[in-house]
Amino acid sequence: MNIDLLRLKNNVDKTIEINEELEFQKDQLENTELLDLKDVKATGELKKDSMDDITLYLNVTGTMYLPCALTLESVEHKFEFTIDDKLENVLEEVKNDKKIENTIDILPIIWENILMEIPMRVVSPNAKPEKLKGDGWQFITEQKGNVNPELEKLKDLL
Repeated sequence: MNIDLLRLKNNVDKTIEINEELEFQKDQLENTELLDLKDVKATGELKKDSMDDITLYLNVTGTMYLPCALTLESVEHKFEFTIDDKLENVLEEVKNDKKIENTIDILPIIWENILMEIPMRVVSPNAKPEKLKGDGWQFITEQKGNVNPELEKLKDLL
């Protein structure tokens, strides 16, 4: 998604509006935990301030599909994040080797922020573990009151 910065740098325009629907191919999702990305929309603007710095403001929303931690079925997870910083700082974080010239590709910026939004673990609301007990193990959903007696004595010190 290349954006022409020439009109902004030459003070022809004060802002460049961004309103894009983004699509990601299956090969882009490889080596990530994402099963699919849908309805990704980026809205915002590029603006030149009084110090001739270009500021990027973006609001990105969408839906990511991730594998359930218990059943591995696809779980829908909605996300939304905002990018609001100088363009130089944002490009530095993305480790873009290209200098800011007359165009900028903001898709790598958006992609890196989407990857940071992936939760550590998702569980489907209708997921139930199939086996609750096995040979020497059991599935625990919450901590019970079994406390080591030696550690119980430490409560008296506090």
